[in-house]
Amino acid sequence: MSTTAAARPLVQVFNADKTVKTQVAIPSVLLAPIRPDIVQFVHTNVRKNRRQAHGVALNAGEQTSAESWGTGRAVSRIPRVPGGGTHRSGQGAFGNMCRGGRMYAPKKTWRKWHRKVSVDQRRYAICSALAASAVPALVMARGHKIDDVPEVPLVVANDAVNNLAKTKAAASLLASLGAAADLTRVRKSKHLRAGKGKMRNRRYQQALGPLVIYNEKSTLVRAFRNIPGVDLCCVTRLNLLSLAPGGHLGRFVVWTQDAFERLESLYGSTAANSSEKKGYHVPHSCVTNTDLSRIINSIEIQSALRAKKKGTPAAGLKANPLKNLAARVKLDPYTVQRRRLALLQAAKAKDSRIEKLRAARKTHNRTKKINKAFKESLLS
Repeated sequence: MSTTAAARPLVQVFNADKTVKTQVAIPSVLLAPIRPDIVQFVHTNVRKNRRQAHGVALNAGEQTSAESWGTGRAVSRIPRVPGGGTHRSGQGAFGNMCRGGRMYAPKKTWRKWHRKVSVDQRRYAICSALAASAVPALVMARGHKIDDVPEVPLVVANDAVNNLAKTKAAASLLASLGAAADLTRVRKSKHLRAGKGKMRNRRYQQALGPLVIYNEKSTLVRAFRNIPGVDLCCVTRLNLLSLAPGGHLGRFVVWTQDAFERLESLYGSTAANSSEKKGYHVPHSCVTNTDLSRIINSIEIQSALRAKKKGTPAAGLKANPLKNLAARVKLDPYTVQRRRLALLQAAKAKDSRIEKLRAARKTHNRTKKINKAFKESLLS
């Protein structure tokens, strides 16, 4: 496969024998922003619109005349099946926790099955899917075998496909263009489905192969439609479910030349509106260059910025003068002298207390001796 980048100004148009017939300009829609988040959101909601309403019977799980036994019988108050002589009698009924009871929140046919998606979101998702189909890395990441494909996007000349009427001829055309490996991958992928879908008319599962997009319906539809894995779609009715199956970008697309050339008029460009969709143009990103470091360091940006601020000393925490002596001295210089006088006064008071205590102890000892002598004189 060619290693040329996908975002090229010209795309080659190939004949049935893989020779180049001409070149056409790449449409602007193939250069649109690739937004997997929008694609997955739109795919999730659009896919719900094909669901068929279903639900359980209105009286399912409640086709018995069960009543609760009430309290006082040492059993729960769930309704119980009446009668006797069988295992069923006395069993709990109706509740979603009971065997044979109804389900919790029985599914109804009048629930909200479908989802509305805005036109802008649907168009943005399709543009992203088309742009992803033109990136070889994304196509290969999705699992397609395109090693022998001459170029992505693959455009086939009109005269090579318009006259196709047989499936054999369509298969040989795809093989000559290098898509034989992808068709082989599809055939080998067929396997039995896991789960109950086997009983619901979807017994087998199979991978998806190329998507053939044409401009006008002709015999080529009958030629391609019976090849396993090959889908067809008109360029005016592009479908996200076909362009990004499962919400996964990178479907391998085979374009007819007239369909490829019509993309510009269908989706327009970033400079001109579409001629077929009123007031619409291809979405484009607000940021054209995502190399932010290069933008910030460019001369144009740096010349418009102010000079770098020099380092300023960090402001210290404000000290509490009631707890911090240095802050209090700054506010009241006499604080040190006052504290010194207070300490001296406290020391004098302490010495005075000690002297008084010594004098009191001497008096007490003298009195104690006198009292002892007096007591002995009384006892003698």
